[in-house]
Amino acid sequence: MPKYVPVIGLEIHAELKTKTKMFCSCANGYELKDKPNENICPICSGQPGALPTLNRQAVEWTILVGLALEAKINLQTKFDRKNYFYPDLPKGYQISQADLPLAYQGKLSIGDKDISITRVHLEEDTGKLLHSQAGSLIDLSRSSTPLIELVTDPCIESAQQAKEFCQRYQQILRYLEISDADMERGQMRCEANVSLQEEDKFTIAGAEVKPIAGYHLNPKVELKNINSFRAVEKAIEYEIKRQEKLLSQGSSISQETRGWDENNQVTFAQRTKETAADYRYFPEPDLPPLAISEQLIEQLQATLPELPQKKLNRFIRQYGFSEADAKILVSDKNLAAYTEQVISELIGWLVALPETEGTAEEIWQQEGAKLIKLISNWLINRLANHLNLAKIKVNECKITPENFAEFITLVYHHKVNNLAAQKILAEMFKTGDDPSDIMTAKDLGQLEDDNTIETIIDQIIAANPKVVDDYRAGKENALKFLIGQAMKNTQGKANPQTLNEIFKKKLT
Repeated sequence: MPKYVPVIGLEIHAELKTKTKMFCSCANGYELKDKPNENICPICSGQPGALPTLNRQAVEWTILVGLALEAKINLQTKFDRKNYFYPDLPKGYQISQADLPLAYQGKLSIGDKDISITRVHLEEDTGKLLHSQAGSLIDLSRSSTPLIELVTDPCIESAQQAKEFCQRYQQILRYLEISDADMERGQMRCEANVSLQEEDKFTIAGAEVKPIAGYHLNPKVELKNINSFRAVEKAIEYEIKRQEKLLSQGSSISQETRGWDENNQVTFAQRTKETAADYRYFPEPDLPPLAISEQLIEQLQATLPELPQKKLNRFIRQYGFSEADAKILVSDKNLAAYTEQVISELIGWLVALPETEGTAEEIWQQEGAKLIKLISNWLINRLANHLNLAKIKVNECKITPENFAEFITLVYHHKVNNLAAQKILAEMFKTGDDPSDIMTAKDLGQLEDDNTIETIIDQIIAANPKVVDDYRAGKENALKFLIGQAMKNTQGKANPQTLNEIFKKKLT
């Protein structure tokens, strides 16, 4: 049997959060979609004779995306009518871009592979159909929302790679602050084109898959109704297996559009796939051609923030975060900024405290790795848990970077043990209070009086002779029991490491 390889391309639509819609002055907001057909006018509802007016902000933001993806910008561009009939398209056509997109020939690196981007163009969104047993209703509140469409070359090699591309692209949109790009809310929608081709019988030239030596290409299938990153991966994986099975049985593959059934984890046939010719594109007569100046491109280039991949590399290089931790921290722009503010405040706290000796540079050189590990652990594993339970972002949290940095110094200098630190963090999250004040008010500070600790340990040894004999006989779990009793006796205030050392010293 011939060996087949997946050939995958993505089409990703993202709604821009401009103040107004694409071609009219109606407010553009996700929250407005809860009021069906209230946020509409003759232009976005497709009334005869209504003329569109171009949204400059949407054009500039689309160019900004192109620059972030290292794409070329068309200095001369235009809008086109994409003609097709569907109930949620009141005009009977969509204003889009055909042969002259705003941006083209970009790239986005996933691992060690550059995913080539065919084009990034601007268009208007359609309305929304609401189906029920009684029939279907049309809501045009979403109609004419500015929509960026990104199209990749068919060069993606796996479902995992496709998912990572979508995740990275979402990060870029959020870093640029032009779209929330929430897939579950429909602000970002992904479609995948999947085909299986015989290995070494085809080549990819730009945006086209071309056969070699008379090989007949298998048709591609377009996957829709994908509303999460996990679904992107699962839908493509299923479709690859489905097509493999058909080819192994000698059956043909139909060029069609298939939906993704999340409940049953399968794709299903929807309709025969259209070709570009079916849309009968022609230039939009109500909008003049658009000239993009080099000066505008330079101005927009200057506004680009540090993008996720560069920030990831810098977090690893500059601070010493592991790649896994850095990926989590830079996945959200606000979390990345919060992390850097914590680090800055932490150095200030350590320099000011008498327990720490040396300059900021000396402290970081000697203890940086340990401090970064502490920050990663408490941010990623502890604070993130509170944020997830409260369903808020770190920038909405009551804990300031300065207070979080002070909290880290308490842990670093063993002023509190792990259990007490968790209680302090929970109270900080609830109230936003200073960690030192919480530690004092709730008496959570570490017990540091060696004489008191030794007295407690002597009492526990005397009260548990059998456990002591077990430890001396080589049973390590016996020591854990003794330490547990000491922690209970001190109400969790003793340092477990200190207890461990003193118990071993007394029992050997």
